[in-house]
Amino acid sequence: MAEVTLKRINKFLSEVGYCSRREADKLIETGRVTINGIVPEMGTKIAFDDVVAVDGVVIKNTKTSFVYLAFNKPVGIVCTTDTSVEKNNIIDFLKYPKRIFPIGRLDKPSEGLILLTNDGDIVNKILRASNNHEKEYIVTVDKPISQTFIERMSSGIPLEELKKTTKKCKVEKLGTYKFKIILTQGLNRQIRRMCDYLNYEVQTLKRVRIMNIKLDTPIGEYRELTKEEFSELNKLLEESTKTYQKNNNKIR
Repeated sequence: MAEVTLKRINKFLSEVGYCSRREADKLIETGRVTINGIVPEMGTKIAFDDVVAVDGVVIKNTKTSFVYLAFNKPVGIVCTTDTSVEKNNIIDFLKYPKRIFPIGRLDKPSEGLILLTNDGDIVNKILRASNNHEKEYIVTVDKPISQTFIERMSSGIPLEELKKTTKKCKVEKLGTYKFKIILTQGLNRQIRRMCDYLNYEVQTLKRVRIMNIKLDTPIGEYRELTKEEFSELNKLLEESTKTYQKNNNKIR
């Protein structure tokens, strides 16, 4: 008898390009996923001949060609694949012919670079905070930036509501009200929370780089990654883990 190969549901949904593992976990938690018509528990494994469905639609285990997009997100667009909940969501805005999902998030008031794909395996490698992948932002605030502000932002800010202190990061003053910040971490609304702790209010926030991918498209437009970009991205990801760890940070 042939050996039965089992696979976790979130890994299956990721590998077939339906969504990332993190998004799959959310679908499972809310009871939207079924296996052979039954709502499973988190962590349940499936066999090759099990029938997996999301919202009643069967997800087939077929090979798919992977897509990697760089998108310049406008202010007001929400980074979610749940088109039934959010009106101004990124999926409806793009109207891409294949099912894709964003790698991480930019909050609604922010703009700039976000990557989208249907390759679930690459998502966790890019997002995992312990992999120390850089994300670069240009930020303007509501009052003149002091040297103390730069030093404190660089050295780490305690965020009591998240029960975390931010990692040390690179911060550079670009003008009276403008600065550049490079993070290797992505806590929920991190930059806004850091500024708020120092009594500054963010006016504009734009992400201009993720690892080796730079923002170079007009607002609201996207492009495919070049072969050179994807090759360099893979090199940067070679030593990255994609496995889940306890107490991992949510990426925003």
